[in-house]
Amino acid sequence: MASLKSRLEHSVTRNALRSYLAEFISTFIFVFAAVGSAMSSKKLLGNAASQPSGLVGSAVATAFSLVVAVYVSVGVSGGHVNPAVTFGRAIGGHISIPMAMFYWISQMLGSVMACLVLKVTTVGQHVPMQGIIPVEMTGFGAAILEGVMTFALVYTFYAAADPRRGSMTAIGPMAIGFIAGANVLASGPFTGGSMNPAYSFGAALVAGSFKNQAVYWVGPLLGATIAALLYDNVVFPQGSEGIGDGVGV
Repeated sequence: MASLKSRLEHSVTRNALRSYLAEFISTFIFVFAAVGSAMSSKKLLGNAASQPSGLVGSAVATAFSLVVAVYVSVGVSGGHVNPAVTFGRAIGGHISIPMAMFYWISQMLGSVMACLVLKVTTVGQHVPMQGIIPVEMTGFGAAILEGVMTFALVYTFYAAADPRRGSMTAIGPMAIGFIAGANVLASGPFTGGSMNPAYSFGAALVAGSFKNQAVYWVGPLLGATIAALLYDNVVFPQGSEGIGDGVGV
């Protein structure tokens, strides 16, 4: 087992620094498009949150931007673009804890920078944030919803990134983007469909309100943990093979 010193040294190599930069850039791309689409919808539709077209636009922007963000960084950093994904990969032993912490910092900085650019370039237009959950929902219920969606996202990421399936081509990022977009359609009016603590953190910091922020950390991190452990230890553990019989529904 690698010592703490070797892990720390590994986390500051040139390749590791390239990975952090790739995560910063990819997270910036994703959050800029996701938050920007919400701002554009509000500008065009007024109360975009109550408009079905605003929800569809947000889901499409989330899906498309996440496909691109994962695709452009997967060859360098693994294309996490999300602290929950990084946490799940660390739980599964695919990335060291020190490196995962640097990934988190890069992702949150990318998110904050994207939200700042949007706020400055749109002349102070309000940056929408998750955290305003319906009065009939509890924080616990919102965290469970975010956890279930993040479970689906991280489980999809694990399947797409599994080297036993071959290298991750364009299909992998598309699958990841599609599940994220579908989850936004399923939960947009309830939690905003974040599934990404960095996304929620950046928007909250620039908006100046951390209301219900725990929902967007506790739920996604728990969902990511369950997805990582289930995929790696139950569904497709090392040394196992799929039946590959092509039987479907």
